[in-house]
Amino acid sequence: MADDAAFGPQRLKRARFAVAAAFLVHGSVTGSFATRIPWIQDHAGVSAGQLGLALAFPAIGASLAMPLAGRVSHRFGARTALRWLLALWTLSLILPSLAPNPVTLCFALFVYGAASGMSDVAMNALGVETENRLGRSIMSSLHGMWSVGALLGSAGGTLAAHLGTDARLHHALAAVALTVLGLIACQGVLDLRSTPDEEPPPRFAVPPKAAVIIGAIGFCAVFAEGASLDWSAVYLRDELGTSAGLAAASTTAFALTMALARLVGDRVVDRFGAVRTVRCGGVLATAGGLLVVIAPTPALAMTGFGFIGLGVAVVVPVAFAAAARSGPRPAQAIAGVATITYTSGLIAPSAIGGVADATSLVVSFGLVTALAFGLILGAGVLRSARTEGVSPDAATAAPKGHAVPGPKV
Repeated sequence: MADDAAFGPQRLKRARFAVAAAFLVHGSVTGSFATRIPWIQDHAGVSAGQLGLALAFPAIGASLAMPLAGRVSHRFGARTALRWLLALWTLSLILPSLAPNPVTLCFALFVYGAASGMSDVAMNALGVETENRLGRSIMSSLHGMWSVGALLGSAGGTLAAHLGTDARLHHALAAVALTVLGLIACQGVLDLRSTPDEEPPPRFAVPPKAAVIIGAIGFCAVFAEGASLDWSAVYLRDELGTSAGLAAASTTAFALTMALARLVGDRVVDRFGAVRTVRCGGVLATAGGLLVVIAPTPALAMTGFGFIGLGVAVVVPVAFAAAARSGPRPAQAIAGVATITYTSGLIAPSAIGGVADATSLVVSFGLVTALAFGLILGAGVLRSARTEGVSPDAATAAPKGHAVPGPKV
């Protein structure tokens, strides 16, 4: 693998901030889109049921496109691939608000999701490579920056909606600004290129077995996260009789808890290692789920949701890092884990709703608690992750600034 030659501490520090900025830009697009969904629904003239169907298309597009990301990175180099895939993602923000009917909305969201998925894989692969060369964990904070970006994008979207701004204008301006920021950020990431004799990955790579196993851990965490984000407000309102304002505040508090936990999660991973961190997170998330299920008061239920957020916050970043170290093709492995986690995020809201219709929301969160317990049982699979013979725990124990040999991107 050819790259920027020897990376000194200052170059690696710059690369870390650059890839963090890319994560922030990526999250900002998601936040900007989510806040204008009501406007997009009215503009496209879709019913609630049609909107629910349309909102499945981003995950479908992402799942189908993610396996292509490794090929793109191999062909053009990691920096160039991220630069243009991230630009494609930021510019795709314009598409949904332009859709005049349900069919075009589904197509726009499919393209939007495909761009999201490929850029997601590219930036996570670069994040793992930067982490390896730094010799300490950074993936949790990178995902924390994504959450910060989503919050910033949501704040901008909320302001635009409050002012009555046409979403087409809002998203056009946001897309241009975020594209420029993304191009600037990508200038600082590691420039990794394949050597001429290196075998290219398949055009459409099937996730390796190790990635599927690690992805199962990510599935449990994302299911718990998606269920809590989408249903915590409904749970508090319907099961515990809280006001709409307090119920909505619980969702915001959960998102903030996730972001803050990810920003500080690297220190925990460096100190205790991936396996113990995820296992302890599983204990915390399971306790949170039990609190939600038995809570007689809103305060106790909100505490439970907070525990779930703290428990699952670092699981996906750690799973991506573990997948990248599990074999010779990090982008392919990350794509496999990302596909599984996207699938979990897709089915979690509807699964919770289906179980609730058949039984109750309390039983639904019993299922969430069971999946959180799965983190305790399955955390050991992260121990198999390696970086050319260096275990994750050994890698994170390397002195700061000392480059640990990393896998090829």
